[in-house]
Order: sequence, then C-alpha cells, then structure tokens
Amino acid sequence: MAGKLRIAIIGAGVAGMAAAWDLVRAGHQVTLFEGGAEVGGLAAGFRDEGWTWTLEKFYHHWFETDREILKLAEEIGVKDQMVFPRPKTSYWIDGKIYRSEISLSALLLPLSLIAKMRLALSGAFLKFTPDWKSLEKVTADSWMRRFMGEEVYNKLWKPLLIGKFSDRYREVNMAWMWARIKARSLRLGTFQGGFQAFLERLADAITAKGAEICLNSPVERIQTQGDQVAVSVKGSTHLFDRVISTTSPRLMLKLSEDLAATAYGQQMASLESLGGLCVVFALKQSLLTDNTYWLNLPATSPDKNKSQFPFLALVEHTNWMDKAHYNGDVIVYCGDYVPADHEYFKLSEAELTQRFQGTLTRFNPDFKPEWVRKSWVFRAPYAQPLPGVNHSEKIPPLKTPIKGLYWASMSQVYPWDRGTNFAVEIGRKVAQEVLNDANH
Repeated sequence: MAGKLRIAIIGAGVAGMAAAWDLVRAGHQVTLFEGGAEVGGLAAGFRDEGWTWTLEKFYHHWFETDREILKLAEEIGVKDQMVFPRPKTSYWIDGKIYRSEISLSALLLPLSLIAKMRLALSGAFLKFTPDWKSLEKVTADSWMRRFMGEEVYNKLWKPLLIGKFSDRYREVNMAWMWARIKARSLRLGTFQGGFQAFLERLADAITAKGAEICLNSPVERIQTQGDQVAVSVKGSTHLFDRVISTTSPRLMLKLSEDLAATAYGQQMASLESLGGLCVVFALKQSLLTDNTYWLNLPATSPDKNKSQFPFLALVEHTNWMDKAHYNGDVIVYCGDYVPADHEYFKLSEAELTQRFQGTLTRFNPDFKPEWVRKSWVFRAPYAQPLPGVNHSEKIPPLKTPIKGLYWASMSQVYPWDRGTNFAVEIGRKVAQEVLNDANH
C-alpha cells in the first residue's frame, strides 16, 4: 500500500462519515468538511426545549432488512441502542384510512376480489425477484397497469406516484418501485435518542480514530494542483492526495469547473432530482386517533393547488415513538417532494405552515389551531433522484476523470432509493475504491 494519504471528504452526512470510518481505520489522515452546524446531512435532527430526544428534520426510519446500517452500528458498538417497533402504516382512500402493509391487512382494502389477487401476486413477485435490471426497462406506470390492473393502479399506486413525482410520474421506471417493496420490513427502526444521537456517536467513533470534522465549513472550490487536489474553505486552500465529495450533482459541478468541462460532468448534469420539505408540528393532542404512524395521501392532480391534499404524507411520529421523549408533544410531519423551483420553496415559512395546517381538520374534525404549540419548516432542494427508463446506464462511476477526485452521492445508490442504509453502502464503496487505487 502507498503511505498515509491525506484525504478530504466533503459532507459529514451518513455517506461521508461511513467512508471516513473505513479510511481512518486503514491508517489514512481524514478531514471532513461540513457546511452545516451539525453532522448528519439530510438525516440530521434538532431538539426543542424540554425534549430528551432529538427529532429528525425530515422523517426517517430504518428497516430490519437494512444490513449496512446494522453492520456499521455493530462496528461502532451501538447496535444495542437501535429499536424496531412495528407501527401502523396506512392509505387514505375515499376519505377512510386502510392499513397499507403487504400482509393480510391488504384483504381489507376497498378492492374487488380479482384486484386483491392481482395485488398479492404482483407484490409477491416484486418482493422475491432479484431481477431489477429488466424492470428498469419499463415505467412503473406501464408495468403496474399491465400486471396489477387498472383498479389496483388507479386506487393505490397512481395517486402516490403523482404525489411523489408530480407531472413526471409516468417517466419513473419500475425498478424504483421494486426497490421500495424489496427492501422493506414491517418493523421500523430508530436509535435511542433519535437519529442525531446515532450520527454523533458515529462522528465520535471517527474522531476517536484520528479523523477531523470541520463544521460550518462549506467548501467553495475544488481544483487540481500538481499531483494533489486543492480544496478551498473559507478563503483558505488545503491540499489533499484524495478528495471524496458527497454533494448533489449541481453543487459538485459548481465546485469543480474542471469536472464540469468533461463528459463525466455532462453525465452528472443530466441527473434529475426533486426537492423535499417538511412542516413539523408539535401538537397538544393526537391528530390521528386510530394510531396510524404513516399515512399515505392520494394526489388527484400534479398541481398541488388542485390536488385533494397539498402534501403527500402525514406522519404522526408519536404514534411510533413515545411522546414522553418530546416532553409530551404530539409530533406530526406534513411532508412532500416537489421540484426545487416549485412554489413551496418560495413561500415564507409562515405561508407554507398555514397552507398545510389548513388541511389538518380533514384528518380530525376536532382539530383547532390552538392545538399547535410550535411548528418548524425544513426544506432541501436535493432530496429525491428521478430515475427514468434504463437509468443505470446514466449514472456516473464513483471515480471521476479528475485525478484524485471521487463522487459518491444519493444519485448513485440506484436501484435503491435514498436512505441512510444505502448512504452507508455508497460511502463504504467509495472508500474501498480509494483504498484499491492506493494499492496500485
């Protein structure tokens, strides 16, 4: 192996920290630059006064099948602090709430017997087939119409696809849907203390091995300088042997003008994604009185102003986690995905909150504005990649054509969907690639 390398990682989210964990244990000098005030990226949380646990800015959970996050938690000695209750997840259909798990509860869905049989058979096929490559050759819209039938598709899946991808829903490939069904379990997990507590334990494990994490340190530029890669932060330039970036495609191209001029850069520029946002309410009493944790809401139009609901998911977090962790607050998320230039990114926090809050009486007619103790708005312009037909052919490799520069992002975890488990996987993959290159 080559001698000790100086390695910079841009972004102290899950992918960046997973990469750092492997690289620092291999004996290299690792520095992480994070633009935010805390580690965690899109998985980061916050804590209000009186809360003993942190709360995620964007709703998160793990699945029992998330092998990568479970393995990492075991390696840093915190696996015993992961908990996996089984909450209730549901659909809103024709004004009523129905359980949505792929289980016997599906028999209660308002579908004909033939439709239920087609749903069960196609769901079983997707759960057990490993062949996602053939599924990416067709759209989810066409595959589900053909195999699940119009009744199932129009009642269950089309409204969710429209809610998630707006007027682009017909472009999403079936491998994306396969991944969402394939990787899921009925039990959903979190960390005692919240995701932020896990992220800080991971950061502690990394720094204990010698890595340095620089918070409030947004990278301004990446460029080559001889055989090294120069990273500019707060007006100062730092030289490294290798640099791993975990940023969005758009930010990566902005940071590296050299990369933007390559065919690789053009490939990055063609990757499309949606933004994500959540309005989080701390309520004085429960909104979903049937104990549903996650309620999928149907979109009747790609236009949010014309749709039945202005957001696609309502998540009552404290129907999953004990509200005692949040000083008795009932925590409710109203979440949505929209393009980064959508109106929801332009409205003030008060305007967006008011728009979403105005819908809450639909879920509980007793709801009153006085129930709201406090609210927060979180928005991220890069949150959900948009995978079209044959998407695997469009994803750039982890190693860029710029010597010493690597890119590992949410856009490259495909066919899996974004999530912390697959962020760990992509982080460790890019770390292994750096280590392999150092040996040659």
